[in-house]
Amino acid sequence: MKKRSIVLGYFGMMVTSIFLIGCGSLKPPTSIKNDVIENYQYFFITPTNSLTSSSGATVNGQYYSSSKTVNPSDVITGNLTKRGMIRLPELKPELSNETLIINYGESGKRKTGLGGYALEVTIQFVSSKANSLVCSCTAEGQGSTEADDIREAITRCLNELLL
Repeated sequence: MKKRSIVLGYFGMMVTSIFLIGCGSLKPPTSIKNDVIENYQYFFITPTNSLTSSSGATVNGQYYSSSKTVNPSDVITGNLTKRGMIRLPELKPELSNETLIINYGESGKRKTGLGGYALEVTIQFVSSKANSLVCSCTAEGQGSTEADDIREAITRCLNELLL
C-alpha cells in the first residue's frame, strides 16, 4: 500500500512537470520609444481584416464548439480611445502635428509545447507629419483560439507602451 502511494506520488509529479514544461510562458513584451504618445491627440489606423477562429471539445459523446471573432484595429482603437485619443476616419493635413498613423502586423508564431503556440504581433506608431517612428511594440499572446491569441498580444503590447 505504501509502495503504491509512492508510485502514484511520483506519477503525479511527472504529470505536473510535463504540464509545466509543456505550457511555455510568454516572452515579455518589447518596445522602442523615440517619443511619447501623449504628444499626440489623434490617430489613424490602417484597416485590418477580422479573423474568426473556433475551438471545440467532446463531452459525454456530445460535441460543443465556440467561435470567436477579432478585428485587430478594433482592439487597438478600443485601448487608445479608452485613454482619451481620438480615431480619425481619414488623415487630415491640418492635424498632422498631432496625429499618429498606426500599423499592425502579425510578426511570428512560437511553439510552446504540447501542441500549443504563442502568436506574436507588432504595432508601429508613426508620426503623420514627419513620417518617422514614434514608438513600436512587440508582444505574444496565447489563448484558447487564435482570436484570443491576437487580442491578448495586442493588449500586452499596448500596455507595454502606455503604462
